[in-house]
Amino acid sequence: QRGGVCSCGWRLPQKVTVEVLDHLEHLALVDFRDSEGVERLQKAIQFADQLHEVNTDGVEPMDSVLEDRCLYLREDDVTEGNCTEELLKNAREKVEEYFVAPPGNIPLPKLEERETFLKGS
Repeated sequence: QRGGVCSCGWRLPQKVTVEVLDHLEHLALVDFRDSEGVERLQKAIQFADQLHEVNTDGVEPMDSVLEDRCLYLREDDVTEGNCTEELLKNAREKVEEYFVAPPGNIPLPKLEERETFLKGS
């Protein structure tokens, strides 16, 4: 059975490698810190890999699932605004005029550290 393909073109193998794990963590900003997280990822890839069995020959790609309907856009009339200071009062942490989210990001483990729990899966 073959692996899936990431939307960025990466081929996803059945067995998750350190490089693939690092790439996915970077794209999704998700930390697969332990073997349980890696196992869950492998099961998700195997589940999604079933899509390769669907015959899509002759099926045109869609821009939207609602492309058979006419979507009407409304005018973008600004009725309120100029409340930056008031909104920033709600921020737990901010830099200049920007929210910092999520507060307290935890750095991802180094590649060498992740190899240890990948070997166990």
